[in-house]
Amino acid sequence: MEITSAVDALGALAHDTRLRVFQLVIATGPAGISAGAIAREVGVPASTLSHHLGLLERAALVRSWRQARQILYAADEPGIAALLGFLTQQCCGGRPELCQPTALALPVALSPPPRLRRPVMSKVYSVLFLCTHNSARSIMAEQILTRVGMGRFRAFSAGSHPTGRINPFVAELLTKLGYDLSNARSKTWEEFATPDAPQLDFVITVCDQAAGEVCPIWPGQPMTAHWGFPDPSAATGSDAEKAAFTADVYRMIQRRLEAFANLPIASLDSLTLQTRMDSLGEAESAAQ
Repeated sequence: MEITSAVDALGALAHDTRLRVFQLVIATGPAGISAGAIAREVGVPASTLSHHLGLLERAALVRSWRQARQILYAADEPGIAALLGFLTQQCCGGRPELCQPTALALPVALSPPPRLRRPVMSKVYSVLFLCTHNSARSIMAEQILTRVGMGRFRAFSAGSHPTGRINPFVAELLTKLGYDLSNARSKTWEEFATPDAPQLDFVITVCDQAAGEVCPIWPGQPMTAHWGFPDPSAATGSDAEKAAFTADVYRMIQRRLEAFANLPIASLDSLTLQTRMDSLGEAESAAQ
């Protein structure tokens, strides 16, 4: 690495926001993270984040690629390796053994702060959210878990009697929050009861009516739970009041799914996990 490139890389990291972005991208791993998710985690406007990501990418610290309608970001491993090699060679006088204590400390220095850390999971869990119409709550749950799960969950949604369209207030809210709805649709739960359907690990009902209906036989016998939420489609009043009600339901679902995403799923036996799933729903319902 040339010294000018090293200066660019070190300069890019010499900023509080960019360093936090870099830590988050490192923690996410090679699967990548969207700009919208980064903005939400770090707490900066999209326009500001775009500037910081551009500097990190030009400094060969992060790389980007397009996936559907999103731009994903991950660590630029060759660029980071080149910077570390430069520091080892130049700053240690060509004697790498002198830098060994620093090299051993690098994983700690690059690890994200506690707020940005995510538990490591080797398995990607598939979660199906069910509601009667698959137009509001289950759609929001599918999108939220995809975001907060950061690659550790595959989220789906379906309904027992789907309307075939997404609630307009839900669609407007999710779009404003940076979600990509290009592949979102209202669909029947029968799509997930066929032999070639995704192997489900969890099936969660998010409305009381769907919880009381006779569900299909799910392949693989996934764990089930019921987490009831108010129905945005039942909101009354002006459009502004309906939008505010929808936003409140979104926040309820988000809080519950953030708690779910942080459960130590891999280390819990089935009975304990089921108890945690049920108690999570009960505790959150009592708080609503």
